[in-house]
Amino acid sequence: MMAAMLHLVLQFRLLVLAVAAGILAFGLTTLPGMAVDAFPEFAPPQVEIQTEALGLSAAEVEQLITSPMEADLLNGVAWVEAIRSKSVPGLSSIQMVFKPGTDLFRARQLVSERLTQARALPNVSAAPVLMQPLSSTSRVMMIRLTSTDMSAIDMSVLARWTMKPGLLSVPGVANVAIWGQRDQQLQVLVDPAQLAAKGVTLDEVIKTTGNSVWVSPLSYLEASTPGTGGFFETGHQRIGVQHVLPIASPQDLGQIPIEGPNGSLLLKDVATVQTDHQPLIGDALLSKEAELLLVIEKFPETNTMAVTKGVDEALKALQPGLPGVKIDATVYRQASFIQEEVGTLGIALLITLVLIVAMFGAFFRSWRTAVISLITIPVALSAAALLLYVRGSGMNTMVLAGMVLALAVIVGDVAEDLNGLAGANGLPAGPGLRGKEWREAMIPEAMRSVRTPMLYSLLIMALAVTPAFFVAGENGALFGPLVLNYLLALAVAMVVALTVTTALAYYLPAGNRPAPSSR
Repeated sequence: MMAAMLHLVLQFRLLVLAVAAGILAFGLTTLPGMAVDAFPEFAPPQVEIQTEALGLSAAEVEQLITSPMEADLLNGVAWVEAIRSKSVPGLSSIQMVFKPGTDLFRARQLVSERLTQARALPNVSAAPVLMQPLSSTSRVMMIRLTSTDMSAIDMSVLARWTMKPGLLSVPGVANVAIWGQRDQQLQVLVDPAQLAAKGVTLDEVIKTTGNSVWVSPLSYLEASTPGTGGFFETGHQRIGVQHVLPIASPQDLGQIPIEGPNGSLLLKDVATVQTDHQPLIGDALLSKEAELLLVIEKFPETNTMAVTKGVDEALKALQPGLPGVKIDATVYRQASFIQEEVGTLGIALLITLVLIVAMFGAFFRSWRTAVISLITIPVALSAAALLLYVRGSGMNTMVLAGMVLALAVIVGDVAEDLNGLAGANGLPAGPGLRGKEWREAMIPEAMRSVRTPMLYSLLIMALAVTPAFFVAGENGALFGPLVLNYLLALAVAMVVALTVTTALAYYLPAGNRPAPSSR
């Protein structure tokens, strides 16, 4: 069967070489534009739910929110492998890990349906939020914002309401976290001794403050339900009534009378009213200037290079609206690491190819063998990359490692093919066989004698690495692409050897043509 295939290749040798040239040209034009990432998606499908509960301690968050959600709300969701939770002051985070192979969007739908029953939770928190899905290597960029003309609070407002929406509009960006964010707040600081001295309770202060603002996050207050202004009916139209609150500063809020029996007292009489930011859990500064850090995270299976380019363009478009703010987008860039590594690897592969071609030419003492190796090896690698492109896979370190490992086998295959052809070239021609006829008869026989044992060795190598596909967990997801691309490259090398090498050997025989037989 192999002999018949080789004879068929020789009959259509020009077509084979044309296809090889097309594959090589397609690889040279397509590879630079392929999606490149640092690592494959090795994490299992995950869904994260966060619930904000202002004012609650970590123990209260665990008791009132996290435990009820785990035990009653999220228990029993299909395909869940593990549930991990974390309770910190004011926030509950629950991470649901699904079995490998579970469709992520189907898993999010199942969790979202369960969250519609969150009304059964104690009325002490905001509604649970389903977080955006993130890539295994989610962090794409870290952007530093500094300013000498603007306070940290003002810069936080600018980052929250101007920069974050603009960056979230970039395709592939899943989340923009603001480290060091200082929310501008009207704060009412109470002194228990002063409250007791004037007969005012803390609940009265909370109700007075909450009902004095536009919308309160405390669901038991009247201000939690805006839009109670009603309307004014005239003979020709109905005019909606909207309350315009005069509170614009801490001094305005301090003039509000206390709700309850102590209505003669003002808020400023029993508390200190000021503008400040929320208490910070942690903080880190690189300088004495006002400073923020924007952390850009991306969706799964997205092109890191394309996301980085989109973020850079968005920052350039936002710059005119950020007076006095310095933007440093070089704090952390995953794209810079990828570009550096890919560039280094490309130069290394080019040098390796030149050395291999030179060694083939020197060992076989023939420029024809050097040309055959110069064409065959790049065609094999381009064909393997073409398979990745057709499968929709991108380049990453594991894929490149698999192809580099396969390169050693590809070079060995080429050496065996050239050695077999060189040996066949020294054989005497059959009766009446000259140049063309001799090549058509001897080249398939030489390739078959070399390729038959190499096919068996390829199957043995494939069986040797097959157990790597059964490794469970993140290790299997991480090293699976390496083994898969290693096997794909080996299979492609075999096909290239049977076709391209055979066609090239016809036009570039390994040595001088043999003399006609005297028999």
